[in-house]
Amino acid sequence: MNDINTEVHHAFEVIQKGGIILYPTDTVWGIGCDATNAEAVKKIYALKQREETKSMIVLMNGDKMMYNVFKDIPETAWQILDLSEKPTTLILDNPRNVASNIIAEDQTLGVRIVKEPFCFKLMERMKKPLVSTSANISGQPTPKSFKEISPEIIKGVDYVVDLQHDKICDKPSTIIKLSLDNQVKIIRK
Repeated sequence: MNDINTEVHHAFEVIQKGGIILYPTDTVWGIGCDATNAEAVKKIYALKQREETKSMIVLMNGDKMMYNVFKDIPETAWQILDLSEKPTTLILDNPRNVASNIIAEDQTLGVRIVKEPFCFKLMERMKKPLVSTSANISGQPTPKSFKEISPEIIKGVDYVVDLQHDKICDKPSTIIKLSLDNQVKIIRK
C-alpha cells in the first residue's frame, strides 16, 4: 500500500485529466471527480447506470470552499455541522461554480465537509470540490468494504486509490436538507 501523499498525487493527476477515481471517504468507498468538470461527472453517471436527474453529493474541505459554491449559507448549517458527531451531508440552495449536471432540479446540492486525510489533502491540491457517490451500480446495495465493490465499478474508474482497502464502513452519512428560509428536513438518519 502506498502512503497518503503518493495516492493524493496519483489521484490528482487523474482528476486533472478529467478522470474518475475510486477512493475511501469519511464514510463509504466513493466514486469521484472534479465537481466542476461536467464531462467527468457524466462518466460517473454512466458507470453507475444512474439517471442524471438523481444528483450526487460533493465533498469540501472547509468554509472557504463552501462559500465559493454557496453565496448564502444559513447559520443553521454551521450549527448542524458544529454539533454533528458523525459525517453529515447538508443539501443547500442555489449552488454555483460547479458542473450543472450535479445540481438537482430544485437548484440544490448535497455537500459534506470532510476532515478525512486523503480527501482533505486531495481537495487542498485540487482547490475544487470533489464529487462523491457510493461505489455501486445504481439500485444495488452500498458496499461496506472494498471487497464488496463490484469488478464492473473497479474496472470502470480511471484510478483506484490504494489506501484503506481493509476499512469497513457501517453506513453512509446523515443527510439533512436545509433551505434558505431555514426549513429543515431529515432525509437520512
